[in-house]
This record gives sequence, C-alpha cells and structure tokens, in this order.
Amino acid sequence: MQERQGIIVYVHQLKHAKGLRKYGHVHYISRKLKYVLIYCNRDEIESTINKIQRLPFVKDVVESFRPFLKTEFENAKPDKAKEYDYKVGL
Repeated sequence: MQERQGIIVYVHQLKHAKGLRKYGHVHYISRKLKYVLIYCNRDEIESTINKIQRLPFVKDVVESFRPFLKTEFENAKPDKAKEYDYKVGL
C-alpha cells in the first residue's frame, strides 16, 4: 500500500481547481476559503509541490502534517457521567 500525504493548495479562483487533478487525487474543495485538498504519494510530494507552486493561479501551498502526528493517545480516561448514561441505555 502506498503512503499518501495531503497537500493544501490555496487558489485565487476556484475555476482552476479541476486543473489540479493531474497532480493527485482531489479530495475536497472549499468554496468559502478557496482551497483544494489533494492527496498524492509521499515519495513524490516535493516534486509535486514545486510543480503546483509554479502555477499562476496558486496563492500558497502547504503540506499536511497528519502523517507525522501521533494518533495513539495515552491515559485516556472515559468520563464517569457518560459511562453512567451508556449503562442506563439513554
């Protein structure tokens, strides 16, 4: 399985968002904040970012740090009130 990473591309106009499909899988387009979330392979991420930054309609390119964050939480204690509600059947 290929490791993938997200790239957030801020654009001036959303009509160019479909043109970003050739650089990776377009996962989400925000119409309000004018950004496009693209997923691509991690081994190609640097070259893809360089190619996208050269495009005239791109404001900024930011790579996602999600693969580098720790997602296992230690000492996570459940809330006693919620635990009681689940036992009652609410």
